[in-house]
Amino acid sequence: MWSISMQIVFYEDKNFSGKHFECSNDCADLLSKLSRCSSIKVRSGCFMIYEKRNFTGDQYYLKRGEYPDFHHWTGANDSVSSCRCIPTERGPFDMRLYERIEFGGQVMDLMDDCPSVMDRFHRNDIFSCNVKKGNWLFYEHPNYRGRMYLIRPGEYKRFSEWGGRSARVGSIQRITDYSAVAGCGEHRAVEPSEPSTAMGKIIFYEDRNFQGRSHESSSDCADLHTFFKRCNSIRVESGCFMVYERPNYMGNQYYLRRGDYSDNQRVIGINDCVRSCRMIPQHKGLYRVRLYERFDMSGQMHELEDDCPNIQEQFSTSDFNSCSVMDGHWLLYEQPNYKGRVHYLRPGEYRRYSDWGGVSPKVGSIRRITDAN
Repeated sequence: MWSISMQIVFYEDKNFSGKHFECSNDCADLLSKLSRCSSIKVRSGCFMIYEKRNFTGDQYYLKRGEYPDFHHWTGANDSVSSCRCIPTERGPFDMRLYERIEFGGQVMDLMDDCPSVMDRFHRNDIFSCNVKKGNWLFYEHPNYRGRMYLIRPGEYKRFSEWGGRSARVGSIQRITDYSAVAGCGEHRAVEPSEPSTAMGKIIFYEDRNFQGRSHESSSDCADLHTFFKRCNSIRVESGCFMVYERPNYMGNQYYLRRGDYSDNQRVIGINDCVRSCRMIPQHKGLYRVRLYERFDMSGQMHELEDDCPNIQEQFSTSDFNSCSVMDGHWLLYEQPNYKGRVHYLRPGEYRRYSDWGGVSPKVGSIRRITDAN
């Protein structure tokens, strides 16, 4: 193990204003320092923040970066009541998973990341575990999605000891992020370990031709309306982004890559309602998505590893009610040849078409996002 100085700053109000409290170690009761927390700066190191006192309640993993409001760490409100600093590890990682409480039943050893516990061990109910080396994150769903839990070295005789509400573990990840040392900038709290490195930057302007009030963003933002009332032009300086007509990544979606969009209505086809955005990480490696004809990943399954301009021609059907994105980031279109409404698919499971924002199960074409530069 090696150590670096760690510092996190909690602010009572959004955009790093109001009363604040600096912390460099574990704190079991932040409410004795602040009445609420609406924004956070992690100046160095990595931290786990908790909804309730004594390291209980929902947990959120934060690395070096700025989080101007609670949406940036996927929190549902301004309740942050305790925090833990996470020591950085460079050595080997080693843990044992057990199918029964108190280390009973089958033993499963793990020394690296596991995007799908079910695929690797043919089970996803873990009732106890023994962490021998390293700090880890448990996720309730595959591909590092859903509720997360910090797992430090030690013995956990039952799932409640790591904060779990059930024994279900969908994926497991080592905490190996050294951005606090390398100075990598902001972090997307939704998916702490995206296999990508590029930073993106987008600027929203209230008026056409990049005039009027502006707001810069380099991460996901669930509610842009807190920064501006309207948006009539956009400049993407680096990376790729998805912009949405409604808050919380809902409504019509529009894919933007590096470039100038001087008039949203004319160039993009969107009015002045831009309410949320997602940064699309650059992905290097394999791409794989599975499409299912029925809900909950059931029925006939079709797998893709490349672009498909016409789903109907390739699979003799174009109605898909669920999908699982195994690797990479994709764009799904309602019509063939990459036309019509577009929907952004990140790694994870989509149990019904409404999960990706679709208004029907119709899929006309699908392609990989490979131009994030």
